[in-house]
This record gives sequence, structure tokens and C-alpha cells, in this order.
Amino acid sequence: MYANQLINEAEVQKTWGPIIEEATGVTEKSKLSWMSKYCHYHNLNESVYNTVHLNPNMNTQAMGAPAFPGDPGAMNAFSTQAVGSGDRPFSLLPLAMQVAAQTVGLDLVPVVPMQGPMGVLTYLDFVYGGGRVSNAGNKVTDSAPLMIKAQYTLASGVSALAVDDLVYVGNGANASYELTYVGKSRIDGYGIFRVRGNNDASTTTFAQGEEGYEAIYEAITSTTNLYSDAALSTDIGDWADTPELVKALEDHIPGFSGNAFEANNPLSGAPAFTESIDSVNPYERGVGESTPDNIMGLSLFNKSVAAKTYQVAAAVTREQVQDLKQFGIDAVAQVEAVLVNELTQSINKYILDRIFRNGATNASNVSTVDGLNLSAYYVTAAASTTVNLGPGNSSNTDITLTTAGTVVSGGGETQGTLQRRVLTKILAASNLIATRGRRGPATFAVTSGEIATALQDVAGFVPYPLSNTVNQAGGSLYPIGAVAGVTIYVDPNMAWTDYRVAVGRKGDGNSPGLVFMPYLMAESVETIAEGTMAPKIAVKSRFALVDAGFHPETMYYTLGFAFGSGVSLI
Repeated sequence: MYANQLINEAEVQKTWGPIIEEATGVTEKSKLSWMSKYCHYHNLNESVYNTVHLNPNMNTQAMGAPAFPGDPGAMNAFSTQAVGSGDRPFSLLPLAMQVAAQTVGLDLVPVVPMQGPMGVLTYLDFVYGGGRVSNAGNKVTDSAPLMIKAQYTLASGVSALAVDDLVYVGNGANASYELTYVGKSRIDGYGIFRVRGNNDASTTTFAQGEEGYEAIYEAITSTTNLYSDAALSTDIGDWADTPELVKALEDHIPGFSGNAFEANNPLSGAPAFTESIDSVNPYERGVGESTPDNIMGLSLFNKSVAAKTYQVAAAVTREQVQDLKQFGIDAVAQVEAVLVNELTQSINKYILDRIFRNGATNASNVSTVDGLNLSAYYVTAAASTTVNLGPGNSSNTDITLTTAGTVVSGGGETQGTLQRRVLTKILAASNLIATRGRRGPATFAVTSGEIATALQDVAGFVPYPLSNTVNQAGGSLYPIGAVAGVTIYVDPNMAWTDYRVAVGRKGDGNSPGLVFMPYLMAESVETIAEGTMAPKIAVKSRFALVDAGFHPETMYYTLGFAFGSGVSLI
């Protein structure tokens, strides 16, 4: 996924792996891999750049912050471009490795080291592109889409669209495009439409072509209305945004590779089909060999990445340095350790916040599209409540889901069975990630101290066992073990009674989800104050945490638990 990574990874790990393992105690293969690459880049930087530019008030004069290249347009227009910097500051490698080894959040996301302060993430997807060339002589139809996806809202009193409903989009007195409703996207709930025909907006007659459809001639680029008839006399809703192409890896459409278009059969984006089986049947031999293929397109997307900064400093007096020596304490080393802890906790919290936000967004989307809510409310009598999942990706407004109560009193229910229910919910979230993301089940879950205690308490639940390796030894926080292959991490910064659990899948850097891209894990600068001659240490970390892929939130799911009066988890 990361561009310009032209290195021999095996040779780099062979060189740096033993050194890192001896210095930090890290033995995990994946972590040794990215830490070795970081050391390699650090060594290259230090061998070429050995100067430090310090200015406490601003960036280096005439250089500015890092910036991507612009487009001057003419040879004499370079002076009008934004000033940018490609400088590489000094980095203290042992300190960087200390931060990397102690930052537990890096165990939850793939790490792709950056070679400089800026980088590019590249990812791709296949889209449902054009169909056969029409007889209308318009060359745009060669690459025109047959399938489009967009968000829409229906007018008050209009019933939901059904599969194979005709919908018209108007750009004038008459409809310009005739669409067939296919279904809702399984990821975001947007409507998927098949493009059946178009006209020049001067007539209600559509050019359908011999195959039963005519490919779209030009994109629908403006917000417009939806109608149920070609004359635009019945307004049924609003087109909320510009349509996009339908991506095959996330929204597979049965029939695109079969005879649905040829036979003018309905298509469906839903897994349960209510229409004729002909919509997904393959071609008969004679029809297949005489029918041109529908076209799929490969879309390549680049995302620019710039390193951001965490920085902190601390100072000690000369008297402190002198006096602490009698106790065998190195004041400067202690200050450095505190600064490392500050950076480590800041990066951890930043990663966890993004994981919980992506999970809350996915939970909201799943509830909207499928009506599924894995959060739970346990009560002694039937009731319902609103479970708070925290903010999502789009704003700081908390996402809440109304959750029906699950009665747990009587009938053999005990505190142990209640704790066992929590395990089942985590397992369900893991499987949901596997089905929606299509990359595999979850690999980790992050929770608070109370829920972790409940999981440890029920680890050896014999009558109704669930495969787990949760450690019942007190005091273990990061991590405490695994449940059905999902490693449980405890965030000590979460409130004891915070009953949210973020379940997620750690990718490989080439799949959707969060990607941590360090440039400088830790840069340390030590100076002596001119007036007091006291030492001052500043530590800086520069990195990027990137939401990669089209739907990174599908790799995470946040669920919440609530407990009624008289119900206790521990």
C-alpha cells in the first residue's frame, strides 16, 4: 500500500532484528519487521543529513512546513507556489525504539514506516464500468457506467423503493436518465441503480438499444430530483449527492457477469433474491459467444499523507542534577523516561480514539442498513434504553442506539451466565467484521477494567465453555488473553464503569482500516539554558495515522452494555 518502498525487507530485518530484540526485548515477528524498516530509514537519514535546524518560534526561515508539489503552469510561475520543506530533523534511535516498544496501541494497527515527512498511500478497487458501444455514435459510452450508487431521500408519504422499480432523473422538462433500482449497499445503505437508458431531455422516449438498455452518456453531476415517470410529473424524492461508481469488492451485483443485462432481467444487490433466477444465471453457450462482455474498470486511488507532531519538553535545575546524585538518581535520565511515557500515552490514546470512532460509525451504519444492534441492555424486567457508543468519524456528537432489554432474572440465570453473554457479544462482533469487511474476523478488543474483570472471572466457566486463554492472574492489563481468537486489551484510561468495547481487526497495511505511519518515533534535543545553565530536554514524535481504503470503519465495531437496577456484571 505504501509507495516507493524499494528495500530488501528480509535483508533489513536480518541486519536490525537481533539488535532490536536485544535492546528492547521485542520478539513479535510483525513488530520486528516494521521496527527494522524504521531503523533502516533512520540510518539512511542520519548518514545523509547530519544537521539540526532549531527555531523555537517558527519553521526554518524561507522553508515552511512540508508541502506537496503544486502545478505552476509555466516556467516563470514557480515563485508563486507555496513554500514547502523537505528537511529531515535529527532522531535519537535508542529513544525512538523505546517509544516504539512501549506503545501498545501499535499492536492494534499495521505500521508502515515513512521515508520522509510526506508519503503516499495507494489503494485500488474494481468498479462496474461500461457496457457495449451503442448505436447512437456517442463515444463516451465506451467507458460509461452501467451501475451507479448514490444517497437519496424519498418524499413524505412515498413508500420505499422495491427491486426493479423504474426511477427517472430530470435535468430539464423531461427525464434525462432512466434507472432501475437494484437495492441498498451492504456497507453504507446508499441506493444502487442500473442505468437503463437516456435521452436529450426533450422527449420522454428513451433510446433503449437492442440489448434492452442504453448506457449512460454523461455523469449526473448536479443535485436533482427523482421521479416515477419520464414526464417528471410525480416527484418522489431528492438525489442527495453526485453518484459514484459501484465497487465490486464491497457491493457485488449478481448478474453483471451473467445474462441479466442481455435478457433484461432484474438485478439485485441483496443476498436474498425475490426475482427470477434468470437474473443470476450464466449465458447459454450460443448467447455467450455472441454477446460482448460487460466492462469492469480498475480504479487506482492515491491518498497524500503528511506527518503530524506530538512534542513535549521538561527542564531540571542544576541543583536538582547535583543533589539527586547522592541517591544514585540520574535526573536527566529520569526526565527523559517521563517524556517517553508522555509520548507513548498520547499515541496510545490517539490510536484508541480513532478505533472507537470507526467502530461507532460502523455500528451506526449496520443499524441503519441491516437493523442489527449488538449492544445489550440487561434488566430484571422488560424495558429498553439508549446505549451511548461515543462519537463517530464525522463529528464529536455521540452515536446512540436504542437497545431493547434482555431479561436475565430467574430461569437459571446467574452472574456467570451474564458474563458469558458478554463473551458471546464480542464473538458476534468479530464475525460481523468478517462478513462486512470480507478480510477475516476480528483480532483484538479494547475494554475497560470492569468488563475485563468479568471476562477474567468467567474464563474457566465449565458448564457452557467458550474457547479462551484469558489470564486470571490479577494485575495483567495489556493484554489479558484471548477469547475465540480475539485478544483482549484493557485501556487503564477508560473509566471503570465505561461499558463500551471496541472490537477490531489488525490489517497488514494493504487492507482497509487504520495504518500508523511513523516518520520520527522520537526526536530528542538537549540544550543548556543560557541564564541558569540548567539542562532542558525536548522530545518530539512525528507520524501519520491514516484511514486507508474506501470503508476503513468496516474493520471495527463498537458495542456498549447497560445494566438495569439489580443487575451487576461483577
